[in-house]
Amino acid sequence: MGKVCVAITGSTPAEMLERASEAVRENTFLEFRLDYLDKPLAALPKLKQFLTEHGLVTAIATCRRVSTGGKFKGTIAAELEVLQKASTAGFHLVDLELQTAESMKAAELGKLRARGAALIISYHDFQTTKDLDGIFGRIKPFEPEFIKIVSTAKSLSDNVVMMHFLERAADMANLIGICMGEQGLISRVLGIRAGSVFTFAAATAGEETGPGQIAARTLAETYRISQIDAATKVYGVCGNPVKHSLSPVMMNTAFRRETVNAVYLALQTSRLSDLLTLIREVPLHGLSVTMPLKQEIMKHLENTDPISAEVGACNTVVRAQDGKLYGFNTDVGAIIHPLERRMALNGAKILVLGAGGVARAAVFGLARKGAEVLILNRTPQTAQKLARQAKAKTIRHEQVAKTHFDAIVNATPVGMHGVKPQQILEPKELNARLVFDLVYNPIDTPLIRMAREKGLPVITGVEMFIQQGARQFEIWTGKPAPEEEMLRVVVHALRQRVEEAGAAPPNAHK
Repeated sequence: MGKVCVAITGSTPAEMLERASEAVRENTFLEFRLDYLDKPLAALPKLKQFLTEHGLVTAIATCRRVSTGGKFKGTIAAELEVLQKASTAGFHLVDLELQTAESMKAAELGKLRARGAALIISYHDFQTTKDLDGIFGRIKPFEPEFIKIVSTAKSLSDNVVMMHFLERAADMANLIGICMGEQGLISRVLGIRAGSVFTFAAATAGEETGPGQIAARTLAETYRISQIDAATKVYGVCGNPVKHSLSPVMMNTAFRRETVNAVYLALQTSRLSDLLTLIREVPLHGLSVTMPLKQEIMKHLENTDPISAEVGACNTVVRAQDGKLYGFNTDVGAIIHPLERRMALNGAKILVLGAGGVARAAVFGLARKGAEVLILNRTPQTAQKLARQAKAKTIRHEQVAKTHFDAIVNATPVGMHGVKPQQILEPKELNARLVFDLVYNPIDTPLIRMAREKGLPVITGVEMFIQQGARQFEIWTGKPAPEEEMLRVVVHALRQRVEEAGAAPPNAHK
């Protein structure tokens, strides 16, 4: 068996076999979700032929009932018949949920095991992560070859609960432990290091059999799961939302290119206490901090670089060997340098949209360069406070159309993938020599499109994104960042998303 078992689905036997034939080119450990088929028994002869033809495949048969989170609508007896015949057809392992095992007579379970396949007894909690030891205690007396416990992460800390459980119990059984859900990513990538015998992956994106399941290729190529070991350092991007962040693709590419034994994860949370638990317990070696935590995290840092202290916001955290946290701000340079390559900032009149963490970096950085900075924010009081702190000015929305700017910088999340669409400015208000949108996903934001339609030069958020990430990489590793490779993978990923949405890819680095 490998470390990653790829779940194969299909509404018909032909579809299931087609997906299995595709998956087996890269993975020989497969789980066939027989409960996805209308008539799983009828499919077994063809599946037996597939297993005969692919002798290197290790196959799990799963036929989970609706009542335990699957799709099989039959009775317990019907489920057992499917699993028994799957074992006879050449499947090497059969997955039986705990609730079914507890309702069976010993003779029935003995009959299933007599068919020769190894037994996995599994338990799925689609609501929470709790009482993992109690569940283990219920499964252990059945003496299955494998124990599988799957919970749902409602917080990042739930992953810590799962991994501590794996560390405690892995010596007592062949154990598989996973947290489902968006926040369960950590357990899916790091669970093997904690003691899980293997983990599960989707055949491709869109074919997930559980919430938060990761595509097999992503696990292999982005997270390099086969190379993760006890010495692997863990980094991540934290905040909300980070589901669509390309930081993991960019940073994991950089780690691979520079042969750094590290992995970088998306850590979705709005609660700093949740994040601090993760930093301490995993432990994390470094963080990219995004909204809404850039300012809140400051009071938990031992020390910061001068620009973070001045801005009052930090986007980069390093955890020292003694566990203390140190902060840096790479946003400021990543905003200033693209603008400086195109204009002199001393005396330039620049409109900054927003007053959050990244806006603070823009305002303070530009003011330090001698620019005249005007802030427009949905909440005027926040803008006024920032203006006082940075020696900048505020501007009322109705004044924007009457004012000419050297540059307009969008430092709000408006236009970001996954954020409710809204318009910050009207075309008539784009009175500027240049428009810089710090949102990088998508490349072609509504603001960028509007600027291009008016014939204005633009800077897309990709340039800022790569710059800030490159500096983070250098702070964490002490190595020069492979900026060209980082840019290549980010632009490729963004163009793929545009193509999947059915649009022509724009020029990302104009």
